[in-house]
Amino acid sequence: MGIFTRFRDIISSNINAMLDKAEDPEKLIKLIIREMEDTLIEIKAACAGVIAGARSIQRQVDQADENAAKWQARATLAVTKGRDDLAREALLEKRHAIQLGADLKKDLDEHNALIEQYKDDIRQLQEKLDGARNKQRMLVQRHARAGSKLRAQAGIRRMESVDTISRFEELENRIERMEVEADLGRFARKSNLESEFESLCVDDELERELSHLKSSLEKKKDEASD
Repeated sequence: MGIFTRFRDIISSNINAMLDKAEDPEKLIKLIIREMEDTLIEIKAACAGVIAGARSIQRQVDQADENAAKWQARATLAVTKGRDDLAREALLEKRHAIQLGADLKKDLDEHNALIEQYKDDIRQLQEKLDGARNKQRMLVQRHARAGSKLRAQAGIRRMESVDTISRFEELENRIERMEVEADLGRFARKSNLESEFESLCVDDELERELSHLKSSLEKKKDEASD
């Protein structure tokens, strides 16, 4: 593919549409930027060559103008010396120099027009390249944000996984068991304490009953002795 064909394809391309359809936009934008950079280098090199050619032609134009002036002076000198034959020859050389200068100036105009076209192409391509680089930075930033979002979502999914839920449920069950054991401990201590107090009450009743029994027996004994 020639440089100008590539240039036209790049300038007429819709980068956004290409990226929207691409499976890997970041990879595609890198390839596009590389193609633009290579094309820009080639266009600048071609422009530099045309500029060098224009400068060379300009030197030839200047030389042709000098030659025309020189032969004009020689023709004048020959006339003053009565040498019309030499004057004719000098005027003929002058004509050739003027014609050469005119042809060279046409070439120079074409070169200058081509240089301006190159400069315009370079400007357009540089703007396109700058836009592609901005697009690349946006893609990189968007990729970074997407990566952070994916990592966050992955963390949430891990937190919501069956294993994690099971661990939370197991921990919750352990806490409930500990609370039940604590309640049972307090209940056991309370039951023991109440039992002790109840036993004290039972002992008092037994003593009273025993005392009453003894009193009854003593009373019956005294009655029997009378």
